Parts: sequence; structure tokens; C-alpha cells
Amino acid sequence: MSKKFIELNLRNHIISHGYDESNKEITEEFIADVFSPKTIATSRIKSLSDKYVLTDYIDGRWVYWEYEESYESVKNELLK
Repeated sequence: MSKKFIELNLRNHIISHGYDESNKEITEEFIADVFSPKTIATSRIKSLSDKYVLTDYIDGRWVYWEYEESYESVKNELLK
């Protein structure tokens, strides 16, 4: 059985608001100085890369969160 939540240290993030009439992604970037802990429902996680965890957000938006932990440690936590 997988975990329902995972705690990650997150910092910068990019919100994807969808696409314009030319099919170009509309994004909004937020820059933070330090990482801070955030607890995320694993059901919201859509993908994981070596730098970002992609989660769903309100109103059909997506958020790319920069995380501090190693890719392997986050992957292993999600696969438990």
C-alpha cells in the first residue's frame, strides 16, 4: 500500500496556467531564498524528475516544485 502523504523540502516553483491560442504554455514563476517543508498528498503527484516534482493544483493548473532531497530518496519514498 502506498503512502498517502510525503513531506518534501520545496523552494522555487512554476505554476502552469494552461496554454494560449498558439499552444504556448502560460507559466508563472516564484523564486524563494530557502527551502521549506511541505506535506503533499501523493495522489496529487503526477511525475518526478531530478529537479522537480509535478503536482496538480486548483482549476486544472499544474505546479512544478523544486525539491531539495535526492531523486532516489524521493522515488523510494513514493514507491513504499
